[in-house]
Amino acid sequence: MMDRTKKEKWDAYLDEHPDAHLLQTTAWGKLKADFGWEAEIVQTDDCGAVVLFRKLPLGLRIAYIPKGPVGENWQSLWPAVDQLCRQKRAVFLKVEPDALEGEQQVLEAAFDGFTGGAKPIQPRQTILVSLEGEEEDWMARMKQKTRYNIRLAKRKDVQITETSDLDVFQSLMDATGERDGFGVHSQAYYQRAYDLFAPSGACSILLASCEGTPLAAMMVFVRGKRAWYFYGASNNQERNRMPTYLLQWEAMRWAAARGCTEYDLWGVPDAPEDELEANFTERHDGLWGVYRFKRGFGGRLVRSAGAWDRVYHPMLYQLYLRYMKGRGG
Repeated sequence: MMDRTKKEKWDAYLDEHPDAHLLQTTAWGKLKADFGWEAEIVQTDDCGAVVLFRKLPLGLRIAYIPKGPVGENWQSLWPAVDQLCRQKRAVFLKVEPDALEGEQQVLEAAFDGFTGGAKPIQPRQTILVSLEGEEEDWMARMKQKTRYNIRLAKRKDVQITETSDLDVFQSLMDATGERDGFGVHSQAYYQRAYDLFAPSGACSILLASCEGTPLAAMMVFVRGKRAWYFYGASNNQERNRMPTYLLQWEAMRWAAARGCTEYDLWGVPDAPEDELEANFTERHDGLWGVYRFKRGFGGRLVRSAGAWDRVYHPMLYQLYLRYMKGRGG
């Protein structure tokens, strides 16, 4: 459990850094702490981070800083992070900064003593949709088929509403997971995420329905000028009404109404754009299954700067890497 004084200090610090990523908020730390992680805050005068710890056998742990640290002069933070990681018996620390590819050279000094090119936990590549300009400008940037499907959904009487019904949301998530072959979180996880972020207006569940029948839903998050599409689902009924297209459109409008200028579609295959464009009609495995859908909204393909590992126990680290490779991770 995060120390209350540290939490209050960190929340105040984040208020001064509205561009900090959602994954560095105390609310996100609480969410992960309720589902298998431990969350700690490490902060200096210049910067700080929420550090997550996951238990391994024999009392060991891995440590992880998602989309952080926040602030400047990261080198001043590492001694305190190292001390905490050693207290927690971390085998290594993984850091995924909130930075894009091309900034690695700038980050090299900050990651002195780390191993670069480490395997990231979050999807490395995503599509960012600009919410600059008027809604007509958003439409103009989209693929023609996507514009058509948004308008088709409206003509076919698809309605988009905000909801707090996690039972409906979970049933749609389960249907999607079964259909597309991927794992979904428990209803308790989605409920906790909603309870932590929705009261402050940082999260909403949008539901697409027709004549009272739920067709699709998504959970969208916002912080500062950015919004994120983390979780979404649809059932197997009335898919010809294209509810997911209108759902994304209304999520963009929801985000823009809260001052966002960027909408992150969160996760596409980590491949060059020419390869994506050449193969998306044929491949449907993994994130390939969503690329065809996401590419239509007129965003730009971006790749994160990646991940860095700070190793505390080299032999155990190598064993961990072999274990994860054997699992396909």
